[in-house]
Amino acid sequence: MDGFLAALVISFGVIFVAELGDKSQLMAMTFATRFKPWPVLIGITIATAVVHLVSVAIGYGLGETLPTGWISLVAGLAFLGFGAWTLRGDTLTEEEKTKAERTNRSAIVAVSVAFFLAELGDKTMLATITLATQHGWFGTWIGSTIGMVVADALAILVGRMLGKRLPEKAIKYGAAALFAIFGIWLIVEAIPQLP
Repeated sequence: MDGFLAALVISFGVIFVAELGDKSQLMAMTFATRFKPWPVLIGITIATAVVHLVSVAIGYGLGETLPTGWISLVAGLAFLGFGAWTLRGDTLTEEEKTKAERTNRSAIVAVSVAFFLAELGDKTMLATITLATQHGWFGTWIGSTIGMVVADALAILVGRMLGKRLPEKAIKYGAAALFAIFGIWLIVEAIPQLP
């Protein structure tokens, strides 16, 4: 098998499997209950492409890693903040609701930032770094990005189906709880890595 194709297939498979049941897949479900699916998928794709490009650069070119402990700690605190913000809630007029449902840009930015923070130092980033040390950077980048986006697209479908059947309060509390869980998860992962 050609080097590019081998890197693409191997990294797709590894990252797809690593993403199943991962916190980012749960985040995709959560976002899919609040936003339309396409902006969520676009946000995930942007964040994943950037994080995995950084990952392959580290793995292939630099050979050194970012201080993932501190990054995970900051991301964890940010997610606790997202959870509190979700609980606080916002009230929209009917006109604002209609406008928000049509506005895809803010959803794309929110999802991109959240996924970017969550993926820094995550197992899929570390797996991509490792794969890039053994395979070509371009095939690894494309394969790992597609693998993660496909896994998260499955989560978006599940999130959309649940969102149509759950009351708004349950979604709000569930989303806040998931953000808090992600935050605590990231902080717990970060503590052993801190100097």
